[in-house]
Formats: sequence, C-alpha cells, structure tokens
Amino acid sequence: MNTIHWGILGCGDVTEVKSGPAFQNIEGAELIAVMRRNGEKARDYAQRHGVAKWYDDADRLIHDPEVDAVYIATPPSSHAEYAIKVAAAGKPVYVEKPMALTYQDCQRMIHVCQQAGVPLFVAYYRRSLPLFLKVKELVESGTIGKVRFVTIALYAPPEENERDRCNLHWHVLPEISGGGRFVDMGCHQLDFLDYVFGPIVETRGLAANQARLYPAEDIVCASFRFDSGVMGNGVWCFTVSEESQTDRMEIIGDAGKIRFSVFTPDQIRVETEEGISEYELIQPEHVQQPLIQTVVDELLGRGKCPSTGVTAARTTWVIDQILCEWRATL
Repeated sequence: MNTIHWGILGCGDVTEVKSGPAFQNIEGAELIAVMRRNGEKARDYAQRHGVAKWYDDADRLIHDPEVDAVYIATPPSSHAEYAIKVAAAGKPVYVEKPMALTYQDCQRMIHVCQQAGVPLFVAYYRRSLPLFLKVKELVESGTIGKVRFVTIALYAPPEENERDRCNLHWHVLPEISGGGRFVDMGCHQLDFLDYVFGPIVETRGLAANQARLYPAEDIVCASFRFDSGVMGNGVWCFTVSEESQTDRMEIIGDAGKIRFSVFTPDQIRVETEEGISEYELIQPEHVQQPLIQTVVDELLGRGKCPSTGVTAARTTWVIDQILCEWRATL
C-alpha cells in the first residue's frame, strides 16, 4: 500500500484548517470520506474540501471498504465508542485530544486496539511542531543545565458563548468534554511536558467554579512531579479580564530558563549567564500536518508517530488526578 485512504468522523471546526486539509496535502495520504450527523453539513464540508464521499451515519463510513483508516474528530464523549468500532473493523485509529472522558475509557481503547492488532494515535500535535521540538532540543542539550521545575500560567477571559447559559459550547459541558477549558487546553501543555520530561507520577490539584457561568470548573491549581524528578506547578483561570490574559510556560534549570507560549507560539526566549537568546519558528498553516505525516509514515512502515494511545492516556490520568476532588463534589 502506497497511500492511506482516510475517513473523518465529525467534520467540525477543528477539521476546517487545523487537520482536515492536511490529509490532502501530505505524502501517502488521501481524504476520501467524511461523516457528520447533519447530512447537509457533511455534504457541504465534502464539497468545499474536495472529498469524494460524505455520510450522516458513522457505521457506514467505518465499514466503507475504501476507507483504510479513520480520524475521530467528534467531542470526547464519543471517542471511546467510535474508537472501539473502528478497531473492530480492523482499521487504524487517529483520535482527537483529549483522548477520552476518563483514564478508564483510555485503557479500554488501548486494550481493544491491541486485541484487534491496529495502532491507536492521538492528536497531540505539538509533539511534532517546530517550536516545541526546539524547546525539547534546548532542554535535552543542557542549554539551561539540569532542569529543576516547570511553571504553567494560562489565564483568559470568558468566551462569548460562555456567558449565555442557553448557548454554551460543549467544551464547558463536562458530560461531553470531561471538564472545562482546562481539560481542552491544559491537556496540550501537560502532554508536551510528558514528551519532554517523561510521565508525571504524582500530582495534586484544586479546582473551583468561581464565576458560575457554566457547569465545568473555571479555575484549576495543580502541582506535579515527573518520574525524572523534575517538579512543576500550574494555574489555569478562564474568567480574568482581557488585560490579564497570559499564556506562559517556563522551564527553569540550574543554569538558566526557557520561556515560551503554548497557544500563541511565536518565540522562545532563553536566559542564561551568557545572555539572552531568542528563537522564532514559523508554524505550519495546518498545525496537525507534521503529526499526521508521522502517523501516515508509521502506517506505511517508514517511521514512528510520537503520540500514541499509551502516551496520551497518561495525560488523561494526570487530568483525572487533578480534578478528582472537584468532580466528587458535582
């Protein structure tokens, strides 16, 4: 097989620019089918993106004999269900992040895919983006010496659809997303740190709903320890003013520090006793494209993908631990 023919379940916003077009652009892949429960929207997506087939029924796409692999881009509440169906059909799975609602669901997905003999990949695409690979390189080369700790600060104002209880986005409905914007966005930060430092083996967290705009938590504070001995902490708050917006991660070593942003990535700043260095790396138009290329390369036997069900499940485990006390109060 020289080309992997893909189908997408759930062709919503994330697939418009971040991921969908990548399947048409990269070597060894072709997007041939999409599915959305609203057939008109599925057909519209297919026509706009030059996709041959569209469905309003997931099972029909999964069992289409021309579809070799399936990208699951639905909300997290259906990830496990669809992944299990795709695996049962004997097809590789590429699933959006977060991998599932709970660590237990992640383990089910891993087990079923292993039993079916199909690979399971997860869309933690920062593991393949140039800026983040540069951060990893700087850490591993010892540029800032031995790393002591990491800090995360992510503060943002409420989004417009979070102020209207009659029009809430699924991202802040725990039964669909698993939590609030901490789950949706914090998972990217925690997964990247897993990639750089290895698994987080211990964590504690506090969460609350301070603004009462929606059911999910809107502030989270956490501390954590990596298996490597590096320590970390983070604060995520999504009800601050526009002026207080912050997107910052710092990696502190015994010989300097690295500062960068995760969601507005434009520059890496490195401070050591030798001075300040700055790196600017251009992000691709379709941010998932480098990771999807690694998925396709692995399926074609010419490479390895750095984001698998096993690695992604670790991030869901961390989130479950951080939110366990908060969830117990709901």
